[in-house]
Amino acid sequence: MSKFKESTQYIDIKNMTYTEREIWSQPSIWERVYEQVRSEKQSIITFVKKAVSTNNLNIVLTGAGSSAFIGLSLIGAYKRNLKTPTIAVSTTDIVTHPLQYFSADVPVLLISFARSGNSPESVATTRIVDQICKKVYHLIITCDASGDLAGYVTDSPKYVFTLPAEANDKSLAMTSSYSGMLLTGLLISKIYEIDTIENQVKILAQYGQELLDQSEVFKQIAEMNFERSVFLGSGPLFGTATESHLKLQELTDGEIICKNDSFLGFRHGPKAVINSKTLVFLLFSNQDSVKLYETDLIISLSKGKPPLYTVGFIESGTIKAQLDKVFVLSPTGSQLEEEFLAICFILPAQMIGFYKSVQLGMNPDNPSLSGAISRVVEGVKIYPYKCQIS
Repeated sequence: MSKFKESTQYIDIKNMTYTEREIWSQPSIWERVYEQVRSEKQSIITFVKKAVSTNNLNIVLTGAGSSAFIGLSLIGAYKRNLKTPTIAVSTTDIVTHPLQYFSADVPVLLISFARSGNSPESVATTRIVDQICKKVYHLIITCDASGDLAGYVTDSPKYVFTLPAEANDKSLAMTSSYSGMLLTGLLISKIYEIDTIENQVKILAQYGQELLDQSEVFKQIAEMNFERSVFLGSGPLFGTATESHLKLQELTDGEIICKNDSFLGFRHGPKAVINSKTLVFLLFSNQDSVKLYETDLIISLSKGKPPLYTVGFIESGTIKAQLDKVFVLSPTGSQLEEEFLAICFILPAQMIGFYKSVQLGMNPDNPSLSGAISRVVEGVKIYPYKCQIS
């Protein structure tokens, strides 16, 4: 029996099992993702090695919506681990302004993330990049082997990694698909050392389960009387903060207005969004030098309108500033590389979004009452791209 079914006192779960299952199954999915990447190790190494041996190669991480935010957490991992210049750009930006990111004579490893691969911009991006660049390598990370992106036909080298079937969320909001693809992308960046990082994945799953086991606390936070929410994270955790803000906003059909930023960026004007109806979530780095800046941000919150409630998430140690609630994952000390924290730190926003959706009388599987948002974006027309490269 699931934790939500054991704890809930106010909901008929029968129409809401997809979202519940997809959130609470993530630690086990992460372990399966690791085993699958490991089983494809040699094929992935062959593909990646050929790509990164290309002179002047750039790596571009892309996707639409939540899938685009994955790249924000992985820029540093690919740059460091594959020793190749890396950027993250959404397909929605590439489709309209591709020449800002690509040129004919610069080879590219295009890493595309997509749950279904059926968003119009997904295939359009691969096609446009093939049209512009003389040399392209396509690495497609998806949850649906039958999707349009996985089936994209190209003369360029292509590798498709399909996640375990359980990661292909059926609900509107991406949860296990997001964290599963984020972990896949991180593991592929570390493919040469994949056999030695099993313990990192086990610790990640342990941290995720510890957060899920505190679901009653997140339910209580979700039931607070708030109208706004802010998620802050820096470095690889900026991507998590970005996805967190979308998750809570999506699952409440826009009833809760959310914002994301880095800790330092938030001080340059955006802090004005805080009022007495605002929850502030702080995703702390496990690097001591970074935590100095993050602590200063908390202290600065005392100047101006105070928020309703502040919640911090930290791997280990203490925060030398006052917060209403702090979740510490490892009392014995830091054990994970920071990019792994970006994966488990998405769980709080997913749980709070789920519980708030329920409290507001919505169906978390399909919270958009107006149909303004859907599982796969609808109504986007792709126009022919006229290549301006000579």
